[in-house]
Amino acid sequence: MAKNKTTATEISVSSFIETIQDATKRNDCIKLIEIIKLQTNLEPKMWGPGIVGFGSHHYKYESGREGESPDFAFSPRASSIALYLSGQLKDREELLQLFGKHKTDKGCVHIKTLADIDLSILAKMIDHHLQHVKELFSKQ
Repeated sequence: MAKNKTTATEISVSSFIETIQDATKRNDCIKLIEIIKLQTNLEPKMWGPGIVGFGSHHYKYESGREGESPDFAFSPRASSIALYLSGQLKDREELLQLFGKHKTDKGCVHIKTLADIDLSILAKMIDHHLQHVKELFSKQ
């Protein structure tokens, strides 16, 4: 079975954040880390070369593939900040309608800047996502 590409690393989160060229995105990532730390009581850790994750859980799929994954994560990308939020989280569509300017794909919600979103809705989405992860993976 193939080795997982995205695993926890010893890369410094602050060093990674400092490499972000765009000042607004860099400052948003710093603020996002503060928000998530307050919301979760978890410290950030790098997962792979470009994902900032908080907490972790073990997963095992029916296919037999298993590994560790962050409980919540985000990644600053060229055109957005990707928030890794379950597509199955409680009240997802209702919360996204109140969230602010964003785009979605599979398991990510993409934002350009924190100024575009409602941070109180982000907090609810993080809570709902963590609850979903706990329910889903505590059974394994």
